[in-house]
Amino acid sequence: MKKKFVLRVDEKTMACVEKWAADEFRSVNGQLEWMITKVLRDNKRAPKKTKGDD
Repeated sequence: MKKKFVLRVDEKTMACVEKWAADEFRSVNGQLEWMITKVLRDNKRAPKKTKGDD
């Protein structure tokens, strides 16, 4: 299950995220999910996988 939330980002940062997403053929939402997941994994803070996780 995915949780919705509001995110406020300045225009220049958002433009960078939009370009990066387009460069990698992702939606902005998909790019933000990928970025958050990568940072969590890189810092050993990602949730542990359990049986039934996607």
